[in-house]
Amino acid sequence: MSSTQKSEAEINEAHRKKMVRKNEVFEKKMAKTTDEKGLIIVHTGDGKGKSTAAFGMALRALGHDMKVGIVQFIKGAISTGEATIIPKLNLPIEIHSMGEGFTWKTQDRERDIATAGKGWDKAVELLRDPSFNMVILDELNIALRYKYIEVEKVLNELKSKRHDLHVVITGRNAPQELLDVADLASEMKLIKHPFKAGIKPQPGVEF
Repeated sequence: MSSTQKSEAEINEAHRKKMVRKNEVFEKKMAKTTDEKGLIIVHTGDGKGKSTAAFGMALRALGHDMKVGIVQFIKGAISTGEATIIPKLNLPIEIHSMGEGFTWKTQDRERDIATAGKGWDKAVELLRDPSFNMVILDELNIALRYKYIEVEKVLNELKSKRHDLHVVITGRNAPQELLDVADLASEMKLIKHPFKAGIKPQPGVEF
């Protein structure tokens, strides 16, 4: 072994020291995070996984004995796996599928506004119910994008929510005003989609 080559023991020791430094930095940051609050979380972007991530958070919340409520603003015209399995498993999740499918299906703006309004009324009901620890507003961003619901109305409700209530909002094209008030915002980026290759939506994956 040449003098420039490091032994396995030297590599392992260098790694250990690096991890010690990273842990020290992490622990210092953790020591400064003393506040506890309900978060406003936004999942947006043109990639798949926004609703899936939100439902994953719902299951995680159940693991902490939290009560979860869900309002689906677009889904409802067809049966989805999540809406079907929740009552089958008797999970403590209250789900309301208030939509009528994709916005271009109805071709009736007034009808879409009325449907979104009913969904928002249900959302407000859950947001103001003190028994819920997490409320998921699935595809709300779609209703906001088409102006079926006023952004200001949503922002006012979020700003007045209980301090310990988590709110998760999904859908592509999240308005900047919503991103500004969010505590956590993630963007799912589309890299490749089977639909462009002529593959129709698959049960268990798309719905």
